Amino acid sequence: MTRTSCPCGLPATYADCCGRFHRGDAAAATAELLMRSRFSAFAVADTDYLLATWHPSTRPRRVDLEPGWRWIRLDILDTVDGTPFHTTGEVSFRAHYTQHGRPGVLAEHSRFRTESGRWLYLDAVDPKS
Repeated sequence: MTRTSCPCGLPATYADCCGRFHRGDAAAATAELLMRSRFSAFAVADTDYLLATWHPSTRPRRVDLEPGWRWIRLDILDTVDGTPFHTTGEVSFRAHYTQHGRPGVLAEHSRFRTESGRWLYLDAVDPKS
């Protein structure tokens, strides 16, 4: 097994960090951990995990990843609620990527909700609204 750093930025290997969520060995306990695991899913092209962690009310039929994109770093800017004691949460972040070798940044304010005790991605909102 390769011992590589987790794409989400936490100080652990992928296998011990987000890989355990992607394999189904554990579920993210907070909205931030779900956000990190979803970023890692984009980085490793795990579209099944992305769909499985998307709230059914907003889930697309499929996820098509952009060819030539490489997700390289995640910066968590802010979190609101989203702990094991909440049913909703929000995470603001910057996701750094390269697109055909050109750098870029995606900034998003995401909302999360628990469903049957599991955190799910709901949608992205304008943080000013």
